[in-house]
Amino acid sequence: MKVTVINTGSSSIKYAVFDMSSCILLGSGLLERIGAADSRLRHRRLNDAGAFDELVRTRPVAEHREGFDFILSVASELRILSNPDELFGIGHRVVHGGDAYREAVLIDREVIANIKRFAPLAPLHNPANLKGIEVALERSPGVPQVAVFDTAFHQSMPPHSFHYALPRPMYREHHVRRYGFHGNSHGYVAKRAAELLGKPLEAVNLITLHLGNGASAAAIGGGKSLDTSMGMTPLEGLMMGTRCGDLDPALHFYLAKKAGISLDEIEKLLNTESGLKGVCGVNDMREVERLAAANDPDAQLAIDMFCYRIKKYIGAYCAVLGRVDALVFTGGIGENSPIVRERACAGLSALGIAVDEQKNTAVSKNEAEIQADRSPIKILVIPTNEELEIARQTLETIIRAKGMPRESVCS
Repeated sequence: MKVTVINTGSSSIKYAVFDMSSCILLGSGLLERIGAADSRLRHRRLNDAGAFDELVRTRPVAEHREGFDFILSVASELRILSNPDELFGIGHRVVHGGDAYREAVLIDREVIANIKRFAPLAPLHNPANLKGIEVALERSPGVPQVAVFDTAFHQSMPPHSFHYALPRPMYREHHVRRYGFHGNSHGYVAKRAAELLGKPLEAVNLITLHLGNGASAAAIGGGKSLDTSMGMTPLEGLMMGTRCGDLDPALHFYLAKKAGISLDEIEKLLNTESGLKGVCGVNDMREVERLAAANDPDAQLAIDMFCYRIKKYIGAYCAVLGRVDALVFTGGIGENSPIVRERACAGLSALGIAVDEQKNTAVSKNEAEIQADRSPIKILVIPTNEELEIARQTLETIIRAKGMPRESVCS
């Protein structure tokens, strides 16, 4: 029972194929720089020895349809599927499902229309996601296809959490509200944290921190998202690689009136020129930490700001949840930066959160507990696996639609 996961970006196609009888990754790949003369595809396949064979190819790829053809031609050299009939379903990552979808759904004309309808809320993502859906439907018309929304996990937020203090027509007529993102990552690590704690998901309260170039926090109570830091768009919340996160909304007016900056320029400034990049000139935390270690004052400030914002959300979500079983770090920075983990938790012992320095620095690309012995709240590092989460939801959606038994499928 094999499932393909597709994540189509504006200039990239990321994909993975899983054997869902055992949750094993059979192969994966990433095509980057679509539209450029040096588009690059890295394709990997699990071999009989349990290692991955890899092919890397570079050639001009003008657009996404050509990109899918390129992927299929390279994949034929390292075959994952012995025949197309093995493919049980295709799952597509879709960033914004608005308030229409609380879970993954089979793709039909109505779903496609709604993805288009919510495109203004995610203009950099939904149109690209649709390109992948359209091509996959053309290439595999007989295979069930599923839309898995980043926003769906956060649809459990209560009204007092997702509403903004704006006139009611803004919500009723224009869908202005907090939606939240990174839902597949927050959902995956929440399930895994519950397993590590030896409790049902419905019995745990968690603060999950997805920290990467995009970053968000979530308060998960009884296995459901009760609040999250990102808002109507991915711009709100934590400081990120190139996004500003929380700021005074009057700043927009000030920049427009006093600096003569257009709305389009302000949008670009806040999304692509701010965050770590805006403060110290680079958005890769590894480079920021290197510069900070060399006594670059802007890089040191950037790390201080980044961790301070996280700490504020940890404290706020402790108040939201009342009882916290575990704090979870995930994402590229959350999984790989002992500095960020330590500083984000520093001074929180009164809340029951304390990091063990040796455990923290010993983490190496695996799941780990890093709390001090005196800490009543577990602090977990859990590598995220959004592709596997999308594959699981794809499988469950198709099985539910077909009325098939669930017992033989990995959880």
